[in-house]
Amino acid sequence: MSRRPTGESIRIRSEDYWVKIVGMLQQSWALVDEGVGAGLTRTYFVDDRSRVFDVLDFGSVRDAELALERNGFLRYSAGAQVQFLTPPQPPFQTAEHPSGRIYSSGKFWC
Repeated sequence: MSRRPTGESIRIRSEDYWVKIVGMLQQSWALVDEGVGAGLTRTYFVDDRSRVFDVLDFGSVRDAELALERNGFLRYSAGAQVQFLTPPQPPFQTAEHPSGRIYSSGKFWC
């Protein structure tokens, strides 16, 4: 994610949530937006409070979805076992994650 000031608004068009449970009462959400510039597909990583803490760019929606699956994310609409969770809602704002850029750094991404 380019360095944006914390608290800056981000417009995310997608409403197709992906979720990864990362700990007790803690999850990461992802939204995949197509065509964010130069033919890129951007995946936004969002916390429960609608704060965007990281992004990754891919060549296509399919590439982004395969990467999310490979990294333990489930499509919320298809995951009956996670329907008890409530996805974060717009408006979305930039924020720093306490552990930094956990996905784009490769720390928790393969």
